[in-house]
Amino acid sequence: MKFDVLTLFPEMFTPLTASIIGRASKNNYIKINITNIRDFSKDKHKKVDDTPYGGGAGMVMRADVVYDAYKSVATKESKVIYLTPQGKTLDQEKVKNLSKEKHIVLLCGHYEGIDQRVIDEIAPEEISIGDYVLTGGELPAMVLIDSVSRYVEGVLNKDSIQEESFSTGLLEYPQYTRPEIFYNRQVPEILLSGHHEKIEDWRKKKSLEITYNKRPDLLEKLTLTNEEKQYIENLKENKN
Repeated sequence: MKFDVLTLFPEMFTPLTASIIGRASKNNYIKINITNIRDFSKDKHKKVDDTPYGGGAGMVMRADVVYDAYKSVATKESKVIYLTPQGKTLDQEKVKNLSKEKHIVLLCGHYEGIDQRVIDEIAPEEISIGDYVLTGGELPAMVLIDSVSRYVEGVLNKDSIQEESFSTGLLEYPQYTRPEIFYNRQVPEILLSGHHEKIEDWRKKKSLEITYNKRPDLLEKLTLTNEEKQYIENLKENKN
């Protein structure tokens, strides 16, 4: 999997050299290439933006500069994504689908955005990471790279991915490790029993309970078994 990032601020992507993503890059499971859009400015001062036609606050990134940067990395097989609050919200299903791509180009806007004409010409998929506004597309691009890379073969253990929040549509069950007692709080006895079937049942019920309490909207999207439905009904009764 190769990521090409088009940005005015390459230095912002330093965190991707650390932790799991950093190791994945070193082991060649993924490749992250950062391209400075400013390098494609033909202005002697390397100017990349200008005032908006029609007036208004802020500056707009020029179409010609952005397009030349895009052409330097994109091919016919590239999946091009523009990080923008106008896009569809990134979710786990989209993450899984993107992980099947071989080459993703991420376009990061800044200032008041990018001249619409280059967006129309490139026709990228527009993706948002939430209903709020950031100073640019760099942080959303890092979020997308991190979330997608986790599904690239070799980056993580497959069991780890299958048991994460949202992998089954539910939030993840609580995790515990040593010491067994912490501030008079003990690890649930079931986890110390060695009875794998009972542990699995406990974890599934805890996932249902946590999802019901924290994100009940997720349950509406799932097809639950009769047993799971009954467990949710019991939770409702106990809550009332």
